[in-house]
Amino acid sequence: MTEPASGATAGIDDTFDEFGLPGAPGSDTFWAAVGAPVSVPADDGGWVTLFLWRGSSPASLDFESWSEPVPLRRWDDTDCWYAAVPMPARLRVTYQFRTDDAAYADPFNPVGAGGDRSIAATPDAPDQPHWPVVGPDDVLPLPRTRLRWTSERLGGRRTVRVHAVDGGGPVVLLLDGDDWLYLHPAAAAFDAAAASGEMPPCTLVFLPAKDRAAEFGCAPALWEAVRDELLPLVAESGVRADLDRLVVAGQSLGGLSALYAALEYPDLVSRVACQSGSFWWTPEALDTADPLGGPVGGAVAARLRERPDLTGLRVAFDVGEHEARMLPHCELTETLAEQAGATVRVSRSAAGHDRAGWRQALLRDVAWALG
Repeated sequence: MTEPASGATAGIDDTFDEFGLPGAPGSDTFWAAVGAPVSVPADDGGWVTLFLWRGSSPASLDFESWSEPVPLRRWDDTDCWYAAVPMPARLRVTYQFRTDDAAYADPFNPVGAGGDRSIAATPDAPDQPHWPVVGPDDVLPLPRTRLRWTSERLGGRRTVRVHAVDGGGPVVLLLDGDDWLYLHPAAAAFDAAAASGEMPPCTLVFLPAKDRAAEFGCAPALWEAVRDELLPLVAESGVRADLDRLVVAGQSLGGLSALYAALEYPDLVSRVACQSGSFWWTPEALDTADPLGGPVGGAVAARLRERPDLTGLRVAFDVGEHEARMLPHCELTETLAEQAGATVRVSRSAAGHDRAGWRQALLRDVAWALG
């Protein structure tokens, strides 16, 4: 995790002129000109990004897995609260404002991630084509096909959505499916990528998690339930679905689980798109004060050192450039997977541990995994 400089707010002059904002802060002229966060170059090669909040109560700026919360400063006695935050080069990050015990999206930023979060990017962060701009007040359309899955192995009920991309084809199982349904418009992005020729036909299956730590922590029950219960439901859904070519896409603990499935259930999973896999995981790691401080590569690296035959596996690894403590775990896992015979693709995203930064890697790596 990269943290802003001490104090979290860079020095600014007596106006916001350097950020292109006219008028006195807090004036009608000023607020009429405010838009999404604005970045200006910093002396260290990074950026200083201005975030603005309009209100009467103290507020803070919360980033997703990149920085500690940043308290906003009030401009004199106006309704203008601000933070000029030092940021590194190449960063895309999810954030929200917190005030009066509630969380809010940035009302000036058109790029949202659900109703209470927004996305900011430094000017040098790569574009994310195919992902439509979704505001915090927009409601994402849901795939029409809805499966009611009552699992004997996992217990409980869950709703699984299914979406055919360009008529459907190989199944792409999206772990943490509700995030890709309600926060980030994955169905629309896959459709747009297919229309541009960058994504082959496929069938998206959005699998929600009920207990991420239990289900994604190298648990056989999840993958036996997927194999024996969920995929038969998909086959009967009426949507074209080629179950012989299954891609599993997962992030964080979901990425860990996806690679675990490929190791332990190779007849089921032979293609994986993994973003920021939690390869620090061991059975006891989550109960420690520093989960990432254990053996490098965790349980998956230990399994890979047994040199399983992975010649049939095609796996794309991605991790955020700003995930300093994740990198050793991911790098070792990438190396060991390739040494075991897997066809491996490795990349780095302009992000921390953040779904906003994983979005483009998801499209690119699923397309590559489909081959």
